[in-house]
Amino acid sequence: MGMTDVLEIGAGELAATLQSPGDGSSSGGSLVLDCRPFLSYSRVHVCDSRNVNWNSMLRRRSKGSAVSLQWLVPDRALLTLLRSGRLATLVVLDEGSRCLAELRAESLGRMLLSALSAELGPGETRVCFLRGGFEGFFSLWPQLCVKSPGLCGNRDPETVWTEETPPLYEQDGPVELLPFLFLGSARDASQWEGLAGRGITAVLNVSSRCPNVFEGRLDYRTLRLEDSLATDLTPTLPHAIRFIDSVRERGGRVLVHCQAGVSRSAAVCLAYLMESRRLPLAEALAFVRQRRAAVAPNLAFMGQLLQLETQGLCH
Repeated sequence: MGMTDVLEIGAGELAATLQSPGDGSSSGGSLVLDCRPFLSYSRVHVCDSRNVNWNSMLRRRSKGSAVSLQWLVPDRALLTLLRSGRLATLVVLDEGSRCLAELRAESLGRMLLSALSAELGPGETRVCFLRGGFEGFFSLWPQLCVKSPGLCGNRDPETVWTEETPPLYEQDGPVELLPFLFLGSARDASQWEGLAGRGITAVLNVSSRCPNVFEGRLDYRTLRLEDSLATDLTPTLPHAIRFIDSVRERGGRVLVHCQAGVSRSAAVCLAYLMESRRLPLAEALAFVRQRRAAVAPNLAFMGQLLQLETQGLCH
């Protein structure tokens, strides 16, 4: 398969594909790959689509050269599915390109289509590009799109705590960052109804002394951290990321918490997003603050996360 074999389809054709029997988890199904920035995807996206995001700095450094599919798709399960030949149709979309000829060589859409064309054999999977992108599709078929839960809206993160108004980090319970990843406080971790209602099966406790309240009912991992400028998060992060991934691979959901869900647990969640979604720190922080406005890792943690970002770009 080459780029000349990529088919261009319209919004109506994609809608018909999405509403036909089968899905991306079964043979003969379809899958939509969304090349928009992670923040845009997180706000609203086509139902059951998957985000493929590559840092803009890395795209510039590639200078339009061919990039392997495994560079573009860090999710190993998704990469395996794309290479398996089980999918009948793959649809790539961006923000709003009117046609395939509009895509620049350094654009993520072009790079992804090129990688798919290079790695998928002829006849295995039909690779398509959506004319008009997400904007065009959403204007015609909003009922086939979904808005991500948990947005904070326009509340002021500096809201004053009165006796009638609890602090912002205690107002809404755990917030969903990803379908399997939640961020919250020690109070959230002690409320069984809130945990059960969100389907949480595991807890990553990164506080200095908060107890594991539901031992025996939930799967716990405890990594004791102080919210201090002297604390080095770096040795802890690989253990935290592996635990989160292990919960995801088992089909579970994990709550990451410290005392307030503002600094330590937020920093761990930011590191996970940067590592698993290859996001720059600023984008990951904006995404998390959309869902939990009070998030504010201490200055030392922010410096360590910036160093993590630099190392990731070098890698």
